[in-house]
Amino acid sequence: MIPSSTQDILNHAWFGLIGLMLVLYVVTDGFDLGVGMLTLLRGRDSDRGLMIQSIGHVWDANETWLVALGGALFGAFPDAYAMILSDLYVPVMVLIASFIMRGAAIEFRHSAHTSKTLWDRVFGLGSLLAAISQGIVLGKVLTGFMPGGHSLAFVVITVIGVVSGYCLLGATWLVKKTTGEIESAARRYSTFAVFTTVIAAVLVSFATVKFSPVGITRWQDHGVFDVLIALAVVAALAFTYVLYSVRMRGEHGPFVGSTILFVVSFAGLSISLFPYIVPGQLTVAAAASDSPTLIFMLWGIGTVFPIMIIYNLYQYYLFRGKVVAVKH
Repeated sequence: MIPSSTQDILNHAWFGLIGLMLVLYVVTDGFDLGVGMLTLLRGRDSDRGLMIQSIGHVWDANETWLVALGGALFGAFPDAYAMILSDLYVPVMVLIASFIMRGAAIEFRHSAHTSKTLWDRVFGLGSLLAAISQGIVLGKVLTGFMPGGHSLAFVVITVIGVVSGYCLLGATWLVKKTTGEIESAARRYSTFAVFTTVIAAVLVSFATVKFSPVGITRWQDHGVFDVLIALAVVAALAFTYVLYSVRMRGEHGPFVGSTILFVVSFAGLSISLFPYIVPGQLTVAAAASDSPTLIFMLWGIGTVFPIMIIYNLYQYYLFRGKVVAVKH
């Protein structure tokens, strides 16, 4: 679909920008949510402490992408913002509460003089609730908020997929950032999580086509199916690369492969659903603000976006390398 007017160009540009912010959020906050969930599998304070230490300098900055995403959606597509937030009030409130739990738990565990187990569990539970909430939001949006058993089953699959996918990102992050027993455990977690993530992604893809007329209609557009096949091939290669890197004791490869897997999966989903922003309910054109508003927002995002990118890249560069246990 070629844009035919300034309004169309702006609509498409903002759809792409919001998609980019969503990908950046999912990958960056996804791995630290994954690390948080994986702490629930470790029994020793020292293990959990090292895992949390691996994300300690970056986790809060990762969540700024979600703030930027919410602001961009509110300004660029206010009707979509209103529809999504009104229908998903409960999971969004749970998501916010889980972020509060995570932030409070990290601060209180630093001040704990004896066992840190309680706050570690709060941090892990908060991470799990955040992932579940995001899975519910994804499933409800993809089904266009339709009621019924099929929609509920679809939401369950998306929840499993999000939780598993974040655990995959978290496990491969730990492979890159830790050593010894935790790294070995992270490699095992990575192998299990990559299989469950891919299975969930395949089920979501087929369910989208079966239960959403938008998906199957879009697949029949000229050239779209070919692009989706190409993305599926890249996803299969990324899946294979993750397994290969884990087996060959690679440090950075598993995380790189997992990131590629997420990016191409999201790209395929976006292509399948476009031009709808809420499938079957609201198109990009119908939900968009007027041209002056979108142009004004472009000036704002053009200033803020590079700063956020540079800051994020700098923090990952500054805190690169393996983490070592801090002795008290």
